[in-house]
Amino acid sequence: MRLPLLFLLCGMAAGAPSCLAQTDYARPGRPLAPAPADPAIARAIARIDPARIHQIIEKLVTFQTRNSLSSMETDLPSGTGVQAAADWIFDQFQQISIECGGCLEVRRDTFTADPNSAEGTAWAKRIPKPTRMTNVYAILRGTDPAQANTMYLVTGHYDSRNTNVLDDHGFAPGANDDASGVAVSLESARVLSQLKFPASLVFVAVAGEEQGLVGSAHLARLAKEQGWNLLGVLNDDIVGGNTTPGETLQLKDRIRVFSEGVPVSATAEQQRRIRALGAENDSPSRELARAVEDAGKTYFPAAGAGGKPSFRAFLVSRPDRYLRGGDHSSFNREGFAAVRLTEWREDYNHQHQNVQRDARPVLGDLLEFVDFTYVARVARINAATLATLASSPGEPQKVQIDAERLENGTTLNWQPPAGKVAHYDLLWRETTAPDWQYTIQVPPAAENGPVSITVPVSKDNVIFGVRAVDAAGHRGLVVAP
Repeated sequence: MRLPLLFLLCGMAAGAPSCLAQTDYARPGRPLAPAPADPAIARAIARIDPARIHQIIEKLVTFQTRNSLSSMETDLPSGTGVQAAADWIFDQFQQISIECGGCLEVRRDTFTADPNSAEGTAWAKRIPKPTRMTNVYAILRGTDPAQANTMYLVTGHYDSRNTNVLDDHGFAPGANDDASGVAVSLESARVLSQLKFPASLVFVAVAGEEQGLVGSAHLARLAKEQGWNLLGVLNDDIVGGNTTPGETLQLKDRIRVFSEGVPVSATAEQQRRIRALGAENDSPSRELARAVEDAGKTYFPAAGAGGKPSFRAFLVSRPDRYLRGGDHSSFNREGFAAVRLTEWREDYNHQHQNVQRDARPVLGDLLEFVDFTYVARVARINAATLATLASSPGEPQKVQIDAERLENGTTLNWQPPAGKVAHYDLLWRETTAPDWQYTIQVPPAAENGPVSITVPVSKDNVIFGVRAVDAAGHRGLVVAP
């Protein structure tokens, strides 16, 4: 379908601002607004319970140590160690599946991390001998055969450590790092398993993060080898909203979302193209981060006009924090869009420390420093993002800008996604703006065919993006041409 330039003349929409008051690139579009809330999603995320999150984190702490090396030890007290924790998480997913009539496929991804292997050179100092690792995950299959292989994933790591990463017996409660992220995954599974989505959701708890992202690297390779069409990974790591007494700078109204710019998996030619187009801020991971922000605006609306959402994503345009790493990076390396969510202000006295209650300040990643209400908010923004994306039509395909001739307008072309489209959002923003500013709705082509549209906006001055939206207003991920 071809839409002409005159389709989008200034002022065509009722209430549109005056052309004379706007720059040329602002005239055709409307300011971007939050999506409408889906009542079913709103009800589901409202069921996320701080008390249940408390119970999950408290239970994980009772395993004494979840150091991944403890899987090989035989002298641990009964019911302790990382393997006991893995079994408990597996049982939790199984119970959730029973409650939804067997809707989840609950699996173990068990493998041996061998420091003598080719990949082992990267983490041999943290895994001195061949060690059994187990990732636990549950798949909620999509109901649309055309979209069921499209997947969105949420993960946290269930392993823990104290000061000595090789200490496989010492107390390592790991309440914030990262029982909090595992609680997000489990609670998201519990509430979203009561709904049905066209695309599939994957709820994960990985091992071996503290040994060098070993578990997530194995699962990411598995996803690639099995051909998962994995469009987005949310990695929740240290999302406990640290509650150190006297802390006045912690912010409980936001979650940081880190995302890579130029994809680490990009080839030399892809990197050249990204630089040539000025697309460093439009990687698939950046678009996923913006989707988290968009979900926050929809499901945590501001109380008054012009106010900020009651809970929101704070986007950080770098892959992770200084001197740190996370499981999202494993998925990035395999070419998947992935982001890291983490609390606003970390307390390093409560991470990777031997527990010392008589020290000042108290040391150790203890349950008492976790804000369960905050973790529930983080779980809700995760679940809202997952549910929205899994309900959407998916990503438009082969989005391109026609750059064959010099012109002040812009012609864009794309192919439809797998799902049913009610309309597309054609988006654009100033090249220096962090997020999308203007939009117009573009109808789908007849028989869900390819779309071509020309707009009176110069491609030299803005960044364009396209996303597909269904009849209920569920927005898919934006694709930059």
